[in-house]
Amino acid sequence: MPYVHIQITREGATPEQKAALIRGTTELVVNVLDKNPATTFIVIEEVDTDNWGIGGESVTTLRRRARDQGASR
Repeated sequence: MPYVHIQITREGATPEQKAALIRGTTELVVNVLDKNPATTFIVIEEVDTDNWGIGGESVTTLRRRARDQGASR
């Protein structure tokens, strides 16, 4: 009974994109591990960018800085 937990930042992934992730991940688990798709669980968790940190800073801060630097060029 495989359980796959996918975490993405909450930035507007569409229902269609999430469905494609679920479908594709299930197919991968079935093809690689020969598991039953009916008992393969895929969970997508969306995390606010304020709650996701990289290199000591939140993704919100990093993206804001990148946006501001791009606008000043």
